[in-house]
Amino acid sequence: MGSIKSNLQILPATEDDIPALVDLWFKAFSIDPGMMQIFPDTPNMRKWFADYNALDFATKPYQYFIKVVDPEILDEQGFPRILAYAKWDTAMPNIRGPRFPPWDLETPGELATNVFDSLNGNRDRVMGDLKHYYLDMLCTHPDFERRGAGSMLVKWGCDLADKDGVAAYVDASKSGAPLYEKFGFVDRSLPGQGDIASMGRFQKTSS
Repeated sequence: MGSIKSNLQILPATEDDIPALVDLWFKAFSIDPGMMQIFPDTPNMRKWFADYNALDFATKPYQYFIKVVDPEILDEQGFPRILAYAKWDTAMPNIRGPRFPPWDLETPGELATNVFDSLNGNRDRVMGDLKHYYLDMLCTHPDFERRGAGSMLVKWGCDLADKDGVAAYVDASKSGAPLYEKFGFVDRSLPGQGDIASMGRFQKTSS
C-alpha cells in the first residue's frame, strides 16, 4: 500500500480535540469554493461545526473519530499536532439518522440540502442494502500532506471493515480517488456526475 512514516501515530480523537478538528477542517477545505459557499469560514460557522461535532461525540457511539499526530510537532498548548483526522461511521443510513443538525443561518440551506441529498442518493445507489461502513470525513492539514496520514486513516477503517466482514463507502473527489483505489475502493460514479467519485469497497484487500 506504500510506505507510512513510522513517527506518525494514529489515535482516537476526543471531545477536547474539537477546536483543533474544526480548525483543521477549515484549513483543509479552504481551497474548495463549493464547500466554502456552503460552510463559510466565519466565527459563527466555526461554532456551528464545533457544536455539530460535539453532538456526534455525545449521541453517536457508532461513529469513530480518529486522528494522526506527529509527536515531534507540537501545537500551541504543547500537545502533538493533529495532522489529519477521519470520521468513520459504522451505522447504516436508516440507523444513523440525519447527518447534520439544522443548518446555521449562514449556510445556504437549500443548496446544502441538495448537495448532501445527492451524496446520500449516490451512496444508496452504489451500496443499496449491503452492510457497509462509511468514511464520513477525511481531511489533512495542507502543511502536512503526502506524509502518509491519509493512508493511515483509510487503512484503519478498512481494517475494521475487514475484521467485521462488511463493505465500505466513501464520497471522494476525483483527485483523491487514487488514494482509495489503493485500498480496494472502486469508482461507481455515473457519467456526468462531476468531481465527486462514488466509491465502494466490496471485498477484503491485502495490506
